[in-house]
Amino acid sequence: MPAEILENPLRLFCTFTRGTTSTLNVDDSVNPVLVRELLTGLVYLMHPHGQGDSHRTAEKYKGTIDWFVGELDRRGHRGGVAELTRTGLAALWWEAGNRRESESRRMLAALDAETSVLAPDVRELVRGRLYNRHPNSEPLPPYDEVAWAGLTRAARTIAKESWAAYRAARATAQAGADPYVHGWTRENIFWLMVHRGPVTTRELGARVGLSYEEMRHRIGRDRQHFFVEAREALFPSPRVVIAYQVLFGVYTGIVPDGIADLGLDGLDWAGDSAVLVRYIKGRTSEESITLPSKAVRLLERWLEYAELARSHCPSQLRNGLWLWLAYTSRRAGDEGLGPWRYGRPYKSTVVDWSRDAGVVDADGAPVVMHRHRIRTTFESHRDRSSWIGSRRSTIDPNHTPGVEGDHYLSAMTEAQQNALEDIVEQAQGDLLRRGQPPMVLSDEQVTDLARQFPQLVSELELDDRAIAELVGGQRDVFVASCADPTAGVHGPKGKPCPARPWVCLLCPLALFTPRHAANLLRMKAFFARQWQQMTAAQFMAVFGHYAQRIEEVLIKYDPTQLAAAAAQVTDTDAEIPLLPEESTL
Repeated sequence: MPAEILENPLRLFCTFTRGTTSTLNVDDSVNPVLVRELLTGLVYLMHPHGQGDSHRTAEKYKGTIDWFVGELDRRGHRGGVAELTRTGLAALWWEAGNRRESESRRMLAALDAETSVLAPDVRELVRGRLYNRHPNSEPLPPYDEVAWAGLTRAARTIAKESWAAYRAARATAQAGADPYVHGWTRENIFWLMVHRGPVTTRELGARVGLSYEEMRHRIGRDRQHFFVEAREALFPSPRVVIAYQVLFGVYTGIVPDGIADLGLDGLDWAGDSAVLVRYIKGRTSEESITLPSKAVRLLERWLEYAELARSHCPSQLRNGLWLWLAYTSRRAGDEGLGPWRYGRPYKSTVVDWSRDAGVVDADGAPVVMHRHRIRTTFESHRDRSSWIGSRRSTIDPNHTPGVEGDHYLSAMTEAQQNALEDIVEQAQGDLLRRGQPPMVLSDEQVTDLARQFPQLVSELELDDRAIAELVGGQRDVFVASCADPTAGVHGPKGKPCPARPWVCLLCPLALFTPRHAANLLRMKAFFARQWQQMTAAQFMAVFGHYAQRIEEVLIKYDPTQLAAAAAQVTDTDAEIPLLPEESTL
């Protein structure tokens, strides 16, 4: 259903893709003609005609209408859109910020596209470039480990404390009764809150025809704080909602607008421990995710905690997941909701929450909670092995390269940067080692290794004992002799090398001698069998470099030696030390 302009009073009614609605009251006392024309343009920007699909979007445009009409009135413009001049608009937008200018341009352009009401020179200006370009912004860096742990700990503490207070308050209410009959004790006031909702002294007085002061006197001035205590314990406050939303973001990585707009109809329960969440992501529309176990437990706790609030809130809010109390309304669209609010708490409340939490980063600086930064940090910590089978994978298949590079790969903590540099250094070392020619020696060269290859002995740090073990075969692995099996090239330094037999072909510590010819041929036959049962792409990714290397090694052997060694090869897996998953058919 498209957005509608309603009269008496003037207001805009919107219906969004998830089935929710919103009504915005609009002040038309200054210039009613211009206000209605801008509202008409806004209708074409909202769902289903345009991309506007939330109450917050409509609220921002409504604020721009108020600003636009007020500024033009101050400059002497009393007419409608048709009377706008290029000079007047240019002067107005030159002094405006990016958001005000861009939103007012969009409404005028949408209106003109349907009505052609603008003068030609004004139409050209409206469709032209912005005077106030959007400033380039750097992607938010992820929180460092200290700040991330501190935010999580602070949110968990608030969630646990609020749950304990809620349970204690429900127990207190069970011991109470109707205060109109049994008196205004603490237990009875808690009972009243459970059965009547978050009432105030003024509301109680209005129900029985008493003024605020008369009702305070009847209840007792020393008992007024019981009402505040009961409300804070029994019903979610903005502080508690922020804590739960922070934890939900930490556990799931869902985008902030998706978390804020979650509804009960977006939760699909599959048994008691699996939940599929459907949410709206501004960049890609509807998405879904199966919640991890910690997020499921958090969601169950929140639903139980907010159950009492849901039973007392207005019916139009009951589908919203995040309910909370606020006794002062600071945004349009909250009229008629009483103290109840839903979705995302106010920005100023988030700032207060961050200050009260007292979280600091690794440098001791105070940390301000930012929802988008939580998602960025989640992305930097998540396990990526499920994407392409490697924990070193960095590109999310759900992101375009541009989005991944702009928002995630460029935002790393110092520890992650160091880890990435280590990986790059290891990869560079691998490339250098692959470029080194294989060391294939004859029997005579092995016997006189120290004299004929002094540079090799120096590079490998071989002493007389090591040379003797190499010559005698004590350091043989499978396809070569290893200068130092505990050097830590492919595993922890000081521990036996865990590399598979073919990895030695590219190892800088490998020495190939005539006695290894048979095993080299057995390895070559193994590669041939793998080639037959794997696709070309798979084989090249796993064995390609080793198959190329073995040819470089064998070509340096005497053909007579290879012919004699070939007679010992049976071309079976039993000849090679393989793991079960490495066997061939």
